[in-house]
Amino acid sequence: MTMGGHLNINHLMFLGEGALWTIGLSMIALIGGGIVGFVIALARISPLKSMRIASAIYVQLVQGTPLLVILFLGYFGLAAIGLKVSPLAAAGASLTLYVAAYLGEIWRGCIQSVPKPQWEAAEGLALSRTQRMMKVILPQAIRIATPPTVGFMVQIIKNTSLASVVGFVELMRSGQIVNNSLFEPFAIYAIIAVTYFAMCYPLSLFSQRLERRMGRGRSNLATA
Repeated sequence: MTMGGHLNINHLMFLGEGALWTIGLSMIALIGGGIVGFVIALARISPLKSMRIASAIYVQLVQGTPLLVILFLGYFGLAAIGLKVSPLAAAGASLTLYVAAYLGEIWRGCIQSVPKPQWEAAEGLALSRTQRMMKVILPQAIRIATPPTVGFMVQIIKNTSLASVVGFVELMRSGQIVNNSLFEPFAIYAIIAVTYFAMCYPLSLFSQRLERRMGRGRSNLATA
């Protein structure tokens, strides 16, 4: 990318590459956080008290710590003890831990919101706990969890902007680099804002649509 001068196609392409990295980092956080979050959700409702306590401590610790601090610990903290990691690895791991805590709580609530008669019916069929979860509870919980999960993806995308503090070149960091060359902050950050909006707004609409659809499904079930 040629620096200096006025905003041109090369700068826009550089910002576009940053936007792609934002999407990539968001996917890493969603997939990694989803896997860990699912384990956290199951641990939060485990019959083993030790697992419930350990998972609750993890959730409270992560949710009570700013993401910026987690990013600093993941990059500068590990480097201070001799473990050097790349900005991508540090940002991906930090966001994964952060997302897992929130998705774990979202999914725990969705699992526990499955009507109690469904749990009792599964027990009445003499199914094991694993069978009850896989065949009866989780299929219903997934339907309930889809809208808030899609909605939370908006927060994931916006939170990737904090990865710029550890040198990861996503959309926000690429904008800072371009601005340091051109000194046109209004135009550059307006483009960044529009790009974030273009990525997040469709997800917000999709989440609202899913919530309305789920609400209609519950109303139909109640009147059936």
